[in-house]
Amino acid sequence: MNITTKIKKEWFLLGLIAAILLATVSEQLGKTDGLIHLDKLTGIGIALVFFLHGLGLSPEAIKSGVSNWRLHIYVQCATFVVYPLLWVIFGDGFLAIMPTALAFGFCYLFVLPSTISSSVTMTSVGKGNVPGAIFNASLSSILGVFITPFLIQIFMGFEGVELNLMSSVVSISKLLLLPMVAGQILRPLLMGFTQRHKSIVNKIDKYVIIMIVYNAFCDSVANHIWSDFSIGLLLLCIGICCVVLLTMVHSIQWGARKVGFERENEVAAVFCGTKKTLAAGVPMAKVIFGTDPNLGMILLPIMLYHPIQIFYCAILANRYASERVVIDPTSTKA
Repeated sequence: MNITTKIKKEWFLLGLIAAILLATVSEQLGKTDGLIHLDKLTGIGIALVFFLHGLGLSPEAIKSGVSNWRLHIYVQCATFVVYPLLWVIFGDGFLAIMPTALAFGFCYLFVLPSTISSSVTMTSVGKGNVPGAIFNASLSSILGVFITPFLIQIFMGFEGVELNLMSSVVSISKLLLLPMVAGQILRPLLMGFTQRHKSIVNKIDKYVIIMIVYNAFCDSVANHIWSDFSIGLLLLCIGICCVVLLTMVHSIQWGARKVGFERENEVAAVFCGTKKTLAAGVPMAKVIFGTDPNLGMILLPIMLYHPIQIFYCAILANRYASERVVIDPTSTKA
């Protein structure tokens, strides 16, 4: 693979890195209420992203996955019970070994909902239960509007973080849920248009995330948040993300087999139950933490966790697909 092809394939990850680096030398340009008022532009972008999510959700696929209640309970418990328990168990340790804002970033990572697009994509690649994945990923995003700020209030409220819970829920609902509902309503009229321009539509959420990250890190640099941040601390964060992901993936995989899930449901459970959303997590953080100058550091764990989960789950999805070919001799490789 030549370097141009590699750049095209990994443009989103490179864009995130570029946004962080650019923020170190142009914080006055991208900070909140800065020269280009990027915070207002990202608000519009977030609404557009979730409007497009609403357009992309197939009601038929969601309906076909509704009846599989054992899978739904398993996935949602993994997302909103098991992950948050990691903070309950290890939260004091995080606070002891890293800056408070960064530790809270891991708390925030643990209480986020699952992704939609990558969970469904990985389930499809792994020959899993795609309707079940669509339903659970969508349900997780909706529940996260209410559960994520509630858990933040419980966990971080004790540490002096003030959060108006009802105000946050209402704001997140307006920002994420209403555009998604509008997208569902307008799906019959606009689905054809989005399909014709799929290559552009599928990248809009990534463009918006890059803008939000740039805005958050400009705010952090302008307020000198990173002055005491070391390479060693960054490597520690990457190591923690890897350990958390591997532990959750293989625990959920083991548990799915113990409760007797069929292979298709195991695949959906693994990819929906272990993912954490960057697409919804970044805008939700903007609502929950407002213009807190520590926002960049709070977002760092999910920014590190996101590419790690995509990379590892892609490998796992291909492994599941290979196993399916071996199990089913009538299957043919693409």
